Amino acid sequence: MEFEAPIVVADGGRVRKEWIDYNGHMNVAFYVLAFDLALDVVYERMGTGEPYRERTNRTTFSLEGHTHWLREMRLDDPMRFTTRLLDWDAKRLHFYMEMFHAEQGYLAATYEMLTMHINLEHRRSEPFPEDLQTVFRAACDSQKHLPRPRHAGTTVGIRRK
Repeated sequence: MEFEAPIVVADGGRVRKEWIDYNGHMNVAFYVLAFDLALDVVYERMGTGEPYRERTNRTTFSLEGHTHWLREMRLDDPMRFTTRLLDWDAKRLHFYMEMFHAEQGYLAATYEMLTMHINLEHRRSEPFPEDLQTVFRAACDSQKHLPRPRHAGTTVGIRRK
């Protein structure tokens, strides 16, 4: 299996009216929702989306996330997303995503997250099946030539010179 590097969700939808806050731009909570919706598309491409859950009673749960808000997104702005699988192990996936204004091209936000494979019957983690581990290996291998994303692995804090 081959993956583009990074994985692109070209039509990420548009900023919806209900996502706009009193400042006239996309509310912080809805950036995470938009990233999550784009990740659903990536999960489908990797074979870990909703059909996988329905067939196996397994899914992924989010463990941790970190968002950088870089530029405003406003009502009806079109979104485009890129996703990289930075790392993985038998139970976890480490993603890095970027949201772009699809027409103006600027980077609006980034989202880094860690997810875990879950058996829904027991509500406990378990290893991904071997065929999915092969998919994750291929996704990582297709992207290993790319430089580490600037906003990946950062911590919250005031940077002092």
